[in-house]
Amino acid sequence: MLQKLNRQLEKFMPFITPASVIIGIIFSEHLLSLSFLIPWIFALMTFSGSLGSNFSSFKGVAKSPLPLFIILLLLHVIMPVIAWITGQLIFMDDHLIVTGLVLGAVIPTGVTSVIWVSIYKGNMALALSIILIDTVLSPFLVPQTLSLLVGQNVEMDTFSIMNGLLFMVVLPSLIGMLVNHLSKGKSVKAGKMLSPFSKLGLATVVMINGAVVAPYVVDFNGKLFLIAITVFVLACVCYVLIWMISKWLKQDRETRAVMLFTGGMRNISAGAVIVVQYFPAAVALPVIIGMLFQQMLASIFGSLFKRFEDRSVHTKKQLPDNVRVSS
Repeated sequence: MLQKLNRQLEKFMPFITPASVIIGIIFSEHLLSLSFLIPWIFALMTFSGSLGSNFSSFKGVAKSPLPLFIILLLLHVIMPVIAWITGQLIFMDDHLIVTGLVLGAVIPTGVTSVIWVSIYKGNMALALSIILIDTVLSPFLVPQTLSLLVGQNVEMDTFSIMNGLLFMVVLPSLIGMLVNHLSKGKSVKAGKMLSPFSKLGLATVVMINGAVVAPYVVDFNGKLFLIAITVFVLACVCYVLIWMISKWLKQDRETRAVMLFTGGMRNISAGAVIVVQYFPAAVALPVIIGMLFQQMLASIFGSLFKRFEDRSVHTKKQLPDNVRVSS
C-alpha cells in the first residue's frame, strides 16, 4: 500500500509542489506558527532518503570525477555568477532580490534528482555520489559564494547557515548511510516504506515556507511577475547549459542523464529553510518561486532528453557500420 501511494505521489510531484505553495499562501495565518518544525521535518526527510545509500556510492566519483567537477563548477560558480549579473541588470536597486537569485542558484543539487535519474535510466551510482559529495561540501561552499557575491550588501550569519545545512542535510545523510552500512543494506526497505512520508513532509515544508512569503506574494504586481520570469529563465538556462556541456564532453547517455538532473535541479526545500531562518523574508521570494517550476522543468527537460537521445540512437543504428565506427 505504501509503495503504491509512493508511486502515485511521484507521479503527481510536479503538481503537488506548486499546489503546496498556493495552499501555504492561502492559509498563512494558520501555518506560520509551525515554522519551527521545518528544520526537523527536513532532517527526517534527508535521513529517510539516505537509508538507501551507502559509503560505497562514493566509488562512482573515483571512477569518473569529471562530471562531479563540472556539476560543482556549475552549481557553485557559473550559475551564481550568472544569477548575480542578471540580478544586477534587472533588479539593480533591490539587493535582497539579487541575494535571493544568487541563493537559489548556489544551493546544493536536489536530492529528488535521483528520482528523475532513475526514470530516465541514468547512472544511479554516479548520481548518488554527486548528491552526497555536493551535500557534504555545501555548508562550506554556499556561505562562501554568498559572501563573495552579495556579502557586502546583505547581513548574514555564515556560521548559522553552515550549522543549518549540517543539521538538516549533512548529518542526517551520514546517519542514514551509517544505518545502511550497519544493517548491511536492510535499511533500503525501511527507506522505501518512508518514501511517501518524505514526499508528504516535503509538501508540508513547502506549505509553511509559502506562508512565510505570503505577504509578498498576495500583493501580486509587475515586480513579482518579473521575479518569476527571471527565476524560470535562469532555471532553463541551467538545464540547457549542463546538457550542452555534457554533449560537448562526449559523455555517455547514462552520464548525461545524471549531469542533466543533478545540474538542473536544486535542493530548493533546504534553500527555502535557510532563507526563511537566516535572511529577510524578501530574499525568500526567488527561492520559493523556484519551487513552482522545479518538478515541472525536470519533467519537461526529461521528456526532451528522452526524445533527442532516442532519435540520436535511432539515427546511429541506421548508419552503415563503417560510418558509425568513424563517427
